[in-house]
Amino acid sequence: MRVVIADDHLLFRDGLKSLLEARGVDVVAEAKNGKQAVEMTRHFKPDIVLMDLTMPEMGGLDATRVLTADESDTRVVVVTASEDDADLFEAIKSGAQGFIPKNLEASQFFELLDGVTRGEPALTPGLARKVLREFAKPEVPKDQKPDSMLTEREREVLELLVQGVTSNKELAEQLVVSENTVKYHLRNILDKLHVQNRAQVIAYALRHRLVEPPEQP
Repeated sequence: MRVVIADDHLLFRDGLKSLLEARGVDVVAEAKNGKQAVEMTRHFKPDIVLMDLTMPEMGGLDATRVLTADESDTRVVVVTASEDDADLFEAIKSGAQGFIPKNLEASQFFELLDGVTRGEPALTPGLARKVLREFAKPEVPKDQKPDSMLTEREREVLELLVQGVTSNKELAEQLVVSENTVKYHLRNILDKLHVQNRAQVIAYALRHRLVEPPEQP
């Protein structure tokens, strides 16, 4: 098995490399950001890329999308400290072959990794159940109004957008969630309201009175 490790923390890369090599895995390259991960994967053509989510220059999700679009035999497995369901769902949507928590025991980690080589998803039973529930949700009837499909949290995001809170960082701080979670909700809102960007979201929300407009000073 040939592997590329992509993580911006040197100590974690060193520890993971030692763990892999002790089990006879060939670590062909290490990357400290998503951009390097893409470059090294294309150059070395490993069997698996172990991809962190939060990295500088290019994040793990973007790098995963780029690599899965290449339609190569390399499989991307996210290895992360994130416990956010939105990160899990987005990683799978982006083409990742699995989602492994960094606090997993070594024996289970290698069991999942061996499964990837056989084409199996690298998911713990608990995460697999979450994915199945998320992607088994029934389609919404076509005659249902778009705004009625919004979740309570999506409506909260919508209200903040109308109030002028438009950056991912500010939205994350207001909602006390990660920026990746904000991006996940925003993407769902765009899809459900059939609009292309945040400006159109705000215009739609005000036009259809989904939320109250901000008070004028």
